[in-house]
This record gives sequence, structure tokens and C-alpha cells, in this order.
Amino acid sequence: MHDSTARLRDSDFPALKRGKLSTLQVNLGYLCNLSCTHCHVNAGPRRTELMSREVIDQLLDFIRARDIHLLDLTGGAPEMNPHFRYFVTEARKLGVEVIDRCNLTILLEPGYEDLAEFLAEQAVQVTASLPCYEEANVAEQRGKGVYQQSIEALQLLNGLGYGKDPRLSLDLVYNPNGAFLPPPQGPLEQDYKAHLRDDYGIEFNQLLTITNMPISRFGSMLISKGQFDSYMQLLKDNFSQDNLASVMCHQLISVDWQGYVYDCDFNQMLGWGMVDPRGDQIIARDSARTHIADLLEVDLEGDSIVVGEHCYGCTAGQGSSCGGALS
Repeated sequence: MHDSTARLRDSDFPALKRGKLSTLQVNLGYLCNLSCTHCHVNAGPRRTELMSREVIDQLLDFIRARDIHLLDLTGGAPEMNPHFRYFVTEARKLGVEVIDRCNLTILLEPGYEDLAEFLAEQAVQVTASLPCYEEANVAEQRGKGVYQQSIEALQLLNGLGYGKDPRLSLDLVYNPNGAFLPPPQGPLEQDYKAHLRDDYGIEFNQLLTITNMPISRFGSMLISKGQFDSYMQLLKDNFSQDNLASVMCHQLISVDWQGYVYDCDFNQMLGWGMVDPRGDQIIARDSARTHIADLLEVDLEGDSIVVGEHCYGCTAGQGSSCGGALS
């Protein structure tokens, strides 16, 4: 696989400072039942990296100490971590809202038959990947048969009240199937809702459009097809200053499966650590890293955020974040 990291280091992207921290985004591991082409963490069925119970307890300590309001769980398939249910249950006891970034198909896997019921019991917000409402495009990105499994899982969630009960939020995520920007989020959401309702009786709350980042699998694909430079130029040509104030790294930190901390999950995949809260040097694009256990008493507000060329992906056009379009 081609590594795009070196192409992203030198950048003229504007400097950013962190605001008040409210969201903890946690990667519970790279194990997944799928291997999607747009996956920026290179997850798959053969990955063995999984967060330990010890690190999860350290994260719960951090949530208590730093007044975190939202826990955003990612993977891989985060539900495949053996401590997923423990983490969710303990976080909900603390009054923290929990998002499960779900690939939908995991809800139908053997051994996970009661997972959807667990999510509903805990009032977990489900943010589900469905990169297109048309079967052919989903098959190209995620594999044959995934679309129909996703539809079945969405119907299961609807049956439990997701997308209907105000307590049970169900959002879908769109990723472009190629080297182009997402279309406007609002009209595309209406297309999704009409298609899924008319054809399958499916209801959901919001569609979140996310720009593909030029890193990991997608970055490698761009390089192999000779499209990396043109895609970066597309992102830069569509840069919007207005999106800078809303990028997710202002209120979020990202934690990898070992407990090390980054400014966002894209920097996590690049191995670019945070700026040292005790100084003004990067810890570390290459070597030493900051662990969540070292930050229990540290206020990160006002610290510098490590940026690179890929940050143009969050600010191009309507903008992009884990919560969808920014504008």
C-alpha cells in the first residue's frame, strides 16, 4: 500500500487552537467484519489490535475528571471489542451521551444477535455507514451483499424505535465513491429519505456527508491512480475560511486503541501526536506519544492543534466532520 504521509507534512493550512473539550473520540480497535475501500484506518477481519479493559478504565477516569459530555466510539467495528458493552454501560452511568459508529452489518453477525437491543436499552446514538442509497455503489465500496445486510439491519433498528423515538437517534453517513467532494448534504438527505422510505420503509434522523481523506487506503488509491495531486488541488480550490471555526478538533480529542492521544482520528492514522501541553513541541509525528493517563489534570484549551495538508479535507466546500457538513 502506498503511504501518503510524507506528502501531507509540509502545509500552509492555517494554525488552529483548541477550544473547550467536550467530546472524546475513541478507536476501540481495528478489527472489523468488513474491509471498505474508503476506510481511513485500514480495518478488517484479520486485524488484532483491540483496546484493553485497563485503557478503557483510564478513559472513564478521564471522562470523570474532564467533564466530557460525548463519547464517540469508532473502529474497526467498535462493537467487536470484547469490552464494548462494559464501556458503554459505565459511560451511560456517568450521564455521558454515547455514539456508536456502526457499519450495520455487525448487527447481523453470529454472536451479536442481541447487540441492537443492547444499544436501544442504553439509548446509544447510532451513526451508521451507508455510503450510497443505491446497491451498486455500496457493493463497490464495501463488498457484495453488504447493501442488503445494511437494509436488514436498518429495519431491525427501526423496529426497536431508532429513527422514530426521540431517545433513539439514527444517522446515516455518506462517503463519495471516488476523488470528488460530497454533494450538498440537505438535498442528498432528502434523496436518501425518499428512496429508503419508499423502497424499504426505513426512517432515519439525519444524513452526514463526510469528505474522503487522502490518507490510508483512500490515499493509497489516489497515489496508485495518479490522482493524489489533483485531489489535493480540488480540496484546496474549495477551501472555505468560514469552516475553520467549526472543525471538530476544536472540541474533540482522539484516542487510539492503546490509549495514546491525537488531535483527530485522521492525525491518529498518520501517527501525528499532539502538541505537548507542557511545552510547545510536537509529541510526536514520529516518536514519543502522549497517553490519556497523563492528561487527567491537564486543561487542553488554547493548545495548538497539529495540522497538515489533509486538513483541507475538513474545510473544503460545505466542510466535513464526524458530524457531517459544517456549513
